[in-house]
Amino acid sequence: MPKINFVLPDGSQQTIDAAVGQSIMEAATANLVKGIVADCGGGCSCATCHVYVDPEWVAKLTPADDVEQSMLEGAIDPNERSRLSCQLRMSDALDGIVVHVPAAQF
Repeated sequence: MPKINFVLPDGSQQTIDAAVGQSIMEAATANLVKGIVADCGGGCSCATCHVYVDPEWVAKLTPADDVEQSMLEGAIDPNERSRLSCQLRMSDALDGIVVHVPAAQF
């Protein structure tokens, strides 16, 4: 089972298992990762599952589509590594991915 490493704003980390095909947001909410609220439940309509993808992992992800890009414009403190975790599906290739939870979501 692939692992996701969440880095919280205080520098602490939480590593969780995720099923292949599960979104990073689904895995985060199921494991009570702080700062991943997911108000819309994964509908790509709220940006409360916003994360910063660690630089070494950005190129391994499918690019954000227009809907996700639009939602990221409304996220708090977006940057070039911002993604909505509801749009990131886990695979064996993403085993060990590192995502940072924005401080603004606490």
